[in-house]
Amino acid sequence: MNVDPSVLYFKVIMAKTKKQKPTTETDSLYFLKLVLYVMAGSFWLRLGSPLVIGNFAINALPIGFVVGLLFAQHEHFQLDRKIEYAILLIATVASFFLPTGILL
Repeated sequence: MNVDPSVLYFKVIMAKTKKQKPTTETDSLYFLKLVLYVMAGSFWLRLGSPLVIGNFAINALPIGFVVGLLFAQHEHFQLDRKIEYAILLIATVASFFLPTGILL
């Protein structure tokens, strides 16, 4: 029986692959991340005089929302990312009407 040695080598390599364990995060870490997203969403850069572009006047810029989106994009849990986007968006919209942020 003639067996090609390259076939045997391939089977040996495939047999040695390791299975990765699924990573999980604790509830306290998940809650801390949600609190940080609420804090990031509530950070606005408010302008003393409105920035006028065409017919639009911009009174504030959602700096925390942009930073929160960047952090949420690098989250490796896909389901959690959707929840983090929702928390971030709700906190940003709610904090627009509250006196939070930095005034320039």
